[in-house]
Amino acid sequence: MSEKKVVLTYEGLKKREEELEELKTVRRKEVAEKIKEARGQGDLSENAEYDSAKEEQAEIEARIVMLEKMLRNAEVIDDDEVSKDVISVGCTVKLFDIEFDEEVEYTIVGSAEADPMEGKISNESPVGLGLLGHKIGETVVIAAPEGDVEFKVLEINSSNK
Repeated sequence: MSEKKVVLTYEGLKKREEELEELKTVRRKEVAEKIKEARGQGDLSENAEYDSAKEEQAEIEARIVMLEKMLRNAEVIDDDEVSKDVISVGCTVKLFDIEFDEEVEYTIVGSAEADPMEGKISNESPVGLGLLGHKIGETVVIAAPEGDVEFKVLEINSSNK
């Protein structure tokens, strides 16, 4: 079975590469030092610092493995190739939410970068998937878990504007 492609913007790729570098060069050394200090305190069977440091080490190593896999399977969206005519991954869209009578703005990203609090929605989410392929001026009705949502597409820009 082939591994799933991970869709990332260039910004998302850089962020994950920096995090991986930080984990490998800084955090690994910090936790190794904590383990060394905890070992120096004697009996490891009742040593909370040692247990905590070993747990932190396992979390760091798991995150490193996950990031390496993600980067190995990354499909980077090139801003120059993002269409301004149709909604696609890597673009920022300004929409008019008909139910709430307000403008909203979303950046469509791969699921690995999704962060709804920052207005970054996954291309696999109901709204992100429903918007893909639509053009300025179109009204889009999306079946969402809490009921249908209706948007009018106002603008489409590359994510870097």
